[in-house]
Amino acid sequence: MLWIIPFALLGMLVFAGVFFSRIVIFPRTKSVEDTYRYEVEDGKIDEAQFNRLAKEEVTIRSPYGYDLFGLYVPQDNAKRTAILVHGITYTLYGSVKYLDIFHKRGFNVLMYDHRNHGRSGGHDTSYGFYEKHDLQTWVDWVLERCGADCIVGTHGESMGAATVLQHAAIDPRIAFVVADCPFADAREEFAYRLRIEYHLPGWILLPVASLITKLRKGWFFGEASAIKTLDRVKTPVFFIHGEDDDYIPPEASTRMFERKIGVKKLYLAPNAAHAEALWHNQETYDRLVGEFLEEIGIL
Repeated sequence: MLWIIPFALLGMLVFAGVFFSRIVIFPRTKSVEDTYRYEVEDGKIDEAQFNRLAKEEVTIRSPYGYDLFGLYVPQDNAKRTAILVHGITYTLYGSVKYLDIFHKRGFNVLMYDHRNHGRSGGHDTSYGFYEKHDLQTWVDWVLERCGADCIVGTHGESMGAATVLQHAAIDPRIAFVVADCPFADAREEFAYRLRIEYHLPGWILLPVASLITKLRKGWFFGEASAIKTLDRVKTPVFFIHGEDDDYIPPEASTRMFERKIGVKKLYLAPNAAHAEALWHNQETYDRLVGEFLEEIGIL
């Protein structure tokens, strides 16, 4: 009967792989209403100011066949546009706190919901692997709306930051990238979260979960990697990370900063946990982004 034990262990490993794959590709997302309320209650959205902005609801079609929802904040005759990309489980309302940094400097601003988030379609999440092509489609829309001579840059937070970095590797039209608390590689981040949250070693479980995800959704965990594609990114990149981030450690940004060739900048924000760099360093964050845009000739 001892022969049963290896099969039982294999069955347990496959079951655990399926379970973890499901957690990864079907994250428990927050509603549009809840995210808006959270941001207002935290003071990150000033309702009166936000409601005064001229905003357009925009729906475009993803290359993967679902609708993508966005909010566009135009300015008269502006030829610069910033696309703001939110983090996992959230919605575009998580990007509103960054809006004024660009809007007051003469940028149109576009915020949108990732696939499988908010008011966008899609049924699963891929940590930038498919999302980068959705972002590329938004860039197409911006250039059609503003003209081929429009300057387009991206700003992302968390998974959104990893997405804008992966996107920059395939879309040379982007003039600048601001990546706030990105993970360097999805597989590395999943291994870290497994160790922290579940006290499990990734070397056994992750290859199985990754293979299952490839069979189900078409991508391996290691394919959602910003650091592996940085050698193809010619766009100037400003890496920002909270020094106290224990969700995605700041080493992810320092490693990518060291690897990035060409124009780059790094700011490790003091007293800031995950996605809190702006909120705890508002004047410095705003000033440094402005200086970055001046240094690369955008302003």
